[in-house]
Amino acid sequence: MMRPTGFKTRVQQIHIPQAGDFLIRSLLDRQQYHDPAGRAARVGISSALWPLFGLLWPSAIHLASHLALRPVNPLERILEIGCGLALASLVAHKRGACVTASDRHPLVPLFLHENLNLNRLPPRLRYRHGQWGLDSPPTRAQVGCTVLCGRYDLIAGSDLLYQRDAPPAVAAFINRHARPRSEVWIVDADRGYRPAFNRCMAAHGFKLQEQIRLREADRPDRPGHAPRYKGRLLKYRRNRLS
Repeated sequence: MMRPTGFKTRVQQIHIPQAGDFLIRSLLDRQQYHDPAGRAARVGISSALWPLFGLLWPSAIHLASHLALRPVNPLERILEIGCGLALASLVAHKRGACVTASDRHPLVPLFLHENLNLNRLPPRLRYRHGQWGLDSPPTRAQVGCTVLCGRYDLIAGSDLLYQRDAPPAVAAFINRHARPRSEVWIVDADRGYRPAFNRCMAAHGFKLQEQIRLREADRPDRPGHAPRYKGRLLKYRRNRLS
């Protein structure tokens, strides 16, 4: 069981249709911050951004809900980028998919291990340090865990386009880790950067095949006082021979 030091947490129960109920340890709120050794600062995470990994965002629930409907293919390799609390990865893992979770925040592995235990899931869900916007990947010695490498059949992420420089950086990162023939699922929370991201993805050979408007009815856990969610699930495909 996690013994938090320097920050407060809570446990939420989330129901994902077709996958069941999940207990998720998250930060108590956006006011939490604890980086005494500067590990987060060294990978570019400011005090304002520090707690964002540890909150359960609506976009993450939407991604997990749609991934729960995807047929499991034991030969398919799935990568969740910017995973935060990794709800989508937990759902895929529970269903028997071969999934890797990735993020840059140094506390993500701790919360991932805790949430695997809370849900009595096998501990073998892979985690890798994955960070975009860099000229070259960091070393394991720099980040304290294995750095993401390799290529995947499906790359998925949620609410990644929240800064002006995100579209080209995220698209380049996806291109680096996607197989020539691959799919990409991105839940975009409608923060204004979708057109730029579409152009960047097209430049890497990804064609936008489907946009699914995400409605309130898609969020069975949504409390009545929560703000109305706006967003879309963007599905891209690339079909290169090599």
